[in-house]
Amino acid sequence: MSSASSSEQPPDESALDRIGPALSRLRRRAPASGKDLSRNLVLNVIADAPGETTVGALAAEMGVAQPVASRTVAAFIEEGLLRRTASQADGRRSVLELTEHGEAERGRFAAEQRRAFLEITAAWAPEERVQFARLLSRYGVDATAWSRKQATGHG
Repeated sequence: MSSASSSEQPPDESALDRIGPALSRLRRRAPASGKDLSRNLVLNVIADAPGETTVGALAAEMGVAQPVASRTVAAFIEEGLLRRTASQADGRRSVLELTEHGEAERGRFAAEQRRAFLEITAAWAPEERVQFARLLSRYGVDATAWSRKQATGHG
């Protein structure tokens, strides 16, 4: 009778248990600096948001207090990465948009991350790289949808 002991997990379960730490390592590794990590996060949240993004929505998406998001936005506006505009849905609200400089920085970060990915996966077969990229992108989309459901209490 060859059954696994109760302390051993099937290989698939063990792999699934390693997801959290692996994703944590991904977040810590790129981009190169904490400042770039923060910039990349903010620029991507605003660029990828469906519809208009307010400071409050940015704070909620990033999981920070509104004053923290407000200070971040003010610094990004001063650096020319973001601008405030009137909402098309409600002119009393201010929404955030990327400037050309913000779009360029977002592109620069994406290029840095691609270079890092290609270096890290240099020993992988090309089809493994593409498969991983597709699955990780899909995970990101699904994780965002899941987070929004959780925030609205529908999850």
